[in-house]
This record gives sequence, structure tokens and C-alpha cells, in this order.
Amino acid sequence: MRGQRPRYAALAALLAVSACSDAQAPADEPPPADAAAPMTEAAPPPYVVYVTNEGSGDLTVIRGDTHEVTATIPLGKRPRGINVAPGGTQLFVALSGSPAAPPGVDEDTLPPPDRAADGVGIVDIATQEVVTVLRAGTDPEQVAVSADGTRIFVANEDAALASIVEIATGEVVAQLPVGGEPEGVTLSPDGRWVYVTSENDSQVSVIDAEALEVVTVFDVGPRPRSSSFSPDGTRAYVTSENAASVSVVDTSTHTVVDTVTLTGETVRPMGVVVSPDGGRIYVSTGRGRQIMVIDAETLDVVGAVEVGTRPWGIALTADGRYLYAANGPSNDVSVVDTESLEVVATVAAGDRPWGVAIVQN
Repeated sequence: MRGQRPRYAALAALLAVSACSDAQAPADEPPPADAAAPMTEAAPPPYVVYVTNEGSGDLTVIRGDTHEVTATIPLGKRPRGINVAPGGTQLFVALSGSPAAPPGVDEDTLPPPDRAADGVGIVDIATQEVVTVLRAGTDPEQVAVSADGTRIFVANEDAALASIVEIATGEVVAQLPVGGEPEGVTLSPDGRWVYVTSENDSQVSVIDAEALEVVTVFDVGPRPRSSSFSPDGTRAYVTSENAASVSVVDTSTHTVVDTVTLTGETVRPMGVVVSPDGGRIYVSTGRGRQIMVIDAETLDVVGAVEVGTRPWGIALTADGRYLYAANGPSNDVSVVDTESLEVVATVAAGDRPWGVAIVQN
């Protein structure tokens, strides 16, 4: 019997250790409440809003679901017009080294332009940085990207020209006269036409995007600022700041077939976008502080909503539900619910927000 005691002792010790271990961590006991949970990546927003800030020289990035500013991207001097490349992987931003010259300023008192700052910056959306700057003539103000993503069309405000640049090589393949102080540059939905507005000459030049030549010019109201096409491309709408009007254009003939006059002492039509279904035309009114809504069929003004100070650039989400307006002097962006015509959020941006682009995820 004495010879078996060590075996029993060892067995007893093993059972004791097992019991102690079970008592310390029962198999069915849940982990402590403060235990680290597995990390999960946040779902991307349905879309992202990009706003150029002319005064601070950067780009404000806004989540479409929470309206949170997620980044500020340095760009260069005076970023204004902004456009999205086909495929939604890049942004093209017009940069200008010319000093700002608002109405009433004596241009003889301004400093000389910094021509090294002129260009069109290409922003890579994935890395959120400027990957290159294309030289695209002097004083670029707005920019459009060809339907195949190979060329850009740029308004050179101080030179009365539109520059056309091959993106891959950076070569300027054409420079076309388009009237004094060209500003708005818009590509038709089928990619065939580019409309360029001339503030000084109250006209729109029509560029054939393949032939790279001006095929016609038509008159609109004084100081036209921008244009937008209907989704089917049969109509275009051109804002005229000094006439407080919107010209309706038949794009098959490039002629004005109607004019919508907007009322209000301080209404100065600036930006314009058309809803995805073609039923509504939205117009920012600058000093009028409003976004006005025009019925595309009746051409009646059917609504308006007050946003920030001097709204300029505007953009719609792909479903047409929300409109974003850049309000320059108030340094913010208004988010408008287009169904209720109410401002549902106001987002702080940089200094003098100017242009807006939306990229769907």
C-alpha cells in the first residue's frame, strides 16, 4: 500500500489544479464588458462632397451621410472651378495666380499675376493629394473633362481663350478665342459640345469637342456666368448675372428659345444645375442669398430657399435629393433638401468657398 501513495498524491494534485483552473475561467462565462472588440472598418458614405476654397487655396472634403469635414487638401492659389473625371477617381481644379479683382476694385492697384501658379491641379481621390498640375493657359477659371477622360477644356479668364489640353502628355493642343472674360465651361451629356460663357461679350461659344473648333456663337443676357444641360442634352440653361435671367437654349440649333426672368432686387444668377430627371432647374443667386427652383416644363419659378451669403457653385447628388451650395463670404456650405426646400445642414468650409463637386461611392 505504501508503494501506491505517490501515485495517489500526484493524481490529487492534478485534480486540484484542474479545479482551480475551472474556477478561474469557466468555459461558458462571457468575456468582461471592457474586453477589446474586433475592429471593423466603417462603411463609406454614399457620396463625398468636394468644395474649392478660393481664399485659403484648399479643398474641403465632406462626408455625404454625416456632413462631417474629413479632410482639407492643399491645392494652390485661387482654386475655383472643379470637375470630376469619368470614373470618379480624379478631380480637376482650376488654379489661378492672378490676383482677385472683385467688382469695384481698381485693377491698376493690384499686384502682378503669379504665372507659375496658373494651371489645372489633378487630385487623386484615393490618396487625397494633388498628383500633378497641368499647364493650361493663363488664369484658369473653370474646367470641363472630355467624355473619354483624355482632355480638359479650360476657360482662360484674362486671355479671352479656351485652352484644350491632353491630360496624359500635358500638351496644349488648341487655344480658341471665346470672347472676353470666359468663365463657365460645360460639356454636353453626349460629350459632343462644350459651352463657354463670355462675361464681357454676353455670348456663349460652342466648341466641337472632337474637331476642337468653335462652330458657332450665340448671344445671351449680360454677364453670363455658367451653363448646364438637361440630362437628355436637348436643352441648355445659361445664367445671366446682370439681367437676373436664365436663357433656355435649343442645343440642336444652339439658339435661345426662351428666357426666364428672376425677380428680386439683389438676385444675381450665378450657378445652375438640372435635376437628374430633367424636371427642375436650380439657380444660385449670389447676393440674393437664395437657391431658386424653375420648373423645366412651364419655366415658372416654383420655389426658393435662403442659404448663406452670396451662394455661387452648386451641385446635386445623383438622386437629386440634396443640393450643396458654396457660400463665399460666409465661408460655409449649405445642404438643401430638394423635396422640402429646407436647409438641413450648414458645414464650415475654408476661406471663400467657390466650386462644388460630388463623387458617388
